[in-house]
Amino acid sequence: MTTAATAPWRGVPGLGLLVAVLAWEALARALAGTFLIAGPIEIAGWLVANAGLVWRATGTTLWAAGWGFVAGNLAAAALAGLSFLVPQARRMVGALALLVFCLPFVATGPILRVLYGPGIGPQITLSALAVYYTTYLALMTGLRAAPASWFDLVRSYGRGEAQALLRVRLRAAVPYAVAGLQIAAPAAFLGAMVGEFTGADRGLGVLTIRTTRALDVPGTWAIGLVAAAVSIVAYLGLGWLGRWLSVAPAAVLLAVPPTTTASPFEGGLRFVLRALVAAVLVLALWHGLMEAFGLNRFFAKRPADVWAHLVGGPQSGAHRQALLTAFGQTMVLAVPGYLAGLALGAALAAWVVLRPRIAASVLPVAIALRSVPIITTAPLIALILGRGVAGTITITAVMIFFPTLVACLSGLRQTPGQVNDVFASYAATPVQRLIHAQVPAMLPALFSAARMAVPAAILAATTTEWLATGIGMGTLMALSASTSDYGTLWSAVVLLAVTAAGAYVAVEALEHRVLRRYGPEQLSA
Repeated sequence: MTTAATAPWRGVPGLGLLVAVLAWEALARALAGTFLIAGPIEIAGWLVANAGLVWRATGTTLWAAGWGFVAGNLAAAALAGLSFLVPQARRMVGALALLVFCLPFVATGPILRVLYGPGIGPQITLSALAVYYTTYLALMTGLRAAPASWFDLVRSYGRGEAQALLRVRLRAAVPYAVAGLQIAAPAAFLGAMVGEFTGADRGLGVLTIRTTRALDVPGTWAIGLVAAAVSIVAYLGLGWLGRWLSVAPAAVLLAVPPTTTASPFEGGLRFVLRALVAAVLVLALWHGLMEAFGLNRFFAKRPADVWAHLVGGPQSGAHRQALLTAFGQTMVLAVPGYLAGLALGAALAAWVVLRPRIAASVLPVAIALRSVPIITTAPLIALILGRGVAGTITITAVMIFFPTLVACLSGLRQTPGQVNDVFASYAATPVQRLIHAQVPAMLPALFSAARMAVPAAILAATTTEWLATGIGMGTLMALSASTSDYGTLWSAVVLLAVTAAGAYVAVEALEHRVLRRYGPEQLSA
């Protein structure tokens, strides 16, 4: 038996962190002169020497990120509420929300800068775009997480869908909403920093550009740590809010699997019709908004302009070839990173549940990895792992695994207490309880994370290509923006948005097949 005498290091506060810092400093000294790693002492010296500059830049970025966080989450709440108050519009709202979220930052940033001009407009908009879909998905999952019997009770009192939303769905959605807000906090800061890359004159994003171009490794690492610290504080603060708002665990979810008399052919026909209606609506909105605001066709391309660029123009063949070549380069890296991030996030969540004591050590590291903005880590990871497959896949996996970890942990902890009591009465092992009770309860959250991760994987891959690798869609879009080749830029946006939407639908189809067996109440809600 291990005692305090045989293991004196146990219970010493912060010992693990101290060991990590010492190892970090030792590694930095061993790699001195390689322009890869700056040690804690060097970073601290840089921060002290540039305290005023860092403070002002952090305040600027935090101001834009805060406004974007609020705006994005309000939009998410409005969309989720509309989806449940008007069920007929649910799929259309989801499709439009997904397409907007899939707009790549590499392309939308320069366009927003042209539209807004000087100021923090692009930063706030990109920050809002980075967070709203995360919260929207979390809310949609949570709003469906109540037992069907609760809705029967509401209906028995003659109440409608609005009362069910206020009295049942919102209560069930609180844990999921908090998880979504926690995931969104680092994304908001990332969106604001990317917005500053498009031509801002101040902020941490601008400071990152300067330190990276000057090969100021201590400065680059210092900015990354400051951004991570801000994101971690926001994450922990929202977690505290979630604990303060905590509600009782969900009751046992009992529902009959939804049945349908429609044949597979009829179901497929409905899907095709919905897809066509959504496509027509998106094209009409696209063209109508451009015309309504009187935007110049030189940079604000309409659907007809993209069609001419790819199909009807004299150079359309060359344009298609360049676009598809870059697209293939991106997908070869984005797909493995996506799968690796999901697997790592779910596995780590299960490990934390089986070994609760490791949570205090694992979760801060996971939060820190996700909180460091990709625009500061991408060049460094590319230098360490190379500008090929390994670097891009690693960055994509890091972007994916933290939201998956948070979502899966939230799902695992939603296992009904009655179910846990049953397993305890049979003296089931923690592994048996995990496999047979907690994993089924986690599935809705896992699939929510998997759907959210589709556009996030493309974002991570294209951003890495833009900043580090020099290939793929990210580089193509950056070059197109710098040369004012807006036909290629808009064509890339369309291709990536359609790809993300198609992958999202595929994940959703798999989700329905799995939940039809393990969580039918999620489909009937």
